[in-house]
Amino acid sequence: MKSITTQRKRILVTGGAGFIGSHLCKRLLDTGNEVLCVDNLFTGTKSNIIDLLNNPFFEFIRHDITFPLYIETDQIYNLACPASPIHYQFDPVQTTKTSVHGAINMLGLAKRTKAQILQASTSEIYGDPEVHPQPETYWGHVNTAGPRACYDEGKRCAETLFFDYYRQHQLQIRVIRIFNTFGPNMNPHDGRVISNFIVQALTDQPITIFGEGLQTRSFQYIDDLIEGMIRMMNNKRAFIGPVNIGNPLEFTILNMAKRILELIPKSKSQIVYKKLPQDDPKQRRPDISLAREQLDWHPKISLQEGLIKTINYFRSIINT
Repeated sequence: MKSITTQRKRILVTGGAGFIGSHLCKRLLDTGNEVLCVDNLFTGTKSNIIDLLNNPFFEFIRHDITFPLYIETDQIYNLACPASPIHYQFDPVQTTKTSVHGAINMLGLAKRTKAQILQASTSEIYGDPEVHPQPETYWGHVNTAGPRACYDEGKRCAETLFFDYYRQHQLQIRVIRIFNTFGPNMNPHDGRVISNFIVQALTDQPITIFGEGLQTRSFQYIDDLIEGMIRMMNNKRAFIGPVNIGNPLEFTILNMAKRILELIPKSKSQIVYKKLPQDDPKQRRPDISLAREQLDWHPKISLQEGLIKTINYFRSIINT
């Protein structure tokens, strides 16, 4: 049985029409809240929220958060920012503006309305890590002049702003660091590992591996992430983070490609190898000890179960 909140909150989700945001909007509505979804639709899409538009407690506003927003709200989930290299490198200056100016505008809104505000930060703030797995105490290894810096440094600056607003203005902040996440509503052309492999396998295209495929990643299913986000926002311990939200199970990229091909046995795709992009992290795995301790959170959905659901989603949208 779904739990219903005792008092309906008015909750703002920036980037709400994106992959993660659309799942969060649905979950917040299902638990009895009023949701205001804000998105400029650069990477988000109305198709992700089409089933929510007729809900009387859901509202969509097309808006770029690099410009101020004047509304009333009880909570803010700040997710707005392109998150895949293909998209955030398309206009790197705008990517940095979205992280930095967007954070300033949302923090200003939270200050005015006395709202709780959660920043969706990223494992990318650790860069190409020299510590493995990555705990929240690790400060990272980021190339400030590299092609990924617009996203990595933008998110790092956003975290700085959140903690400065907390110290200077006593804002009720929360900061999470999201590790690789997959599931329905992913953009089939966003260049992420799992979406790439699934779409390529379903359409019999070559499966592209960068480098030798020995770099590692940790993948969590979207429902586990949403649970972690909501627990972080509503935790009663005054725990503000930062906290890693991710699955500590680690796989090589090559192993992930093989697993997906096993789940799509009719695929005629073959694995091909391409040059490794600059600053691509060699290892990525979260230490989630803090999330277990403070939020009683850990991922529950297996990789196999999540992959099957995601493959079925992509199969439905590409009619294969």
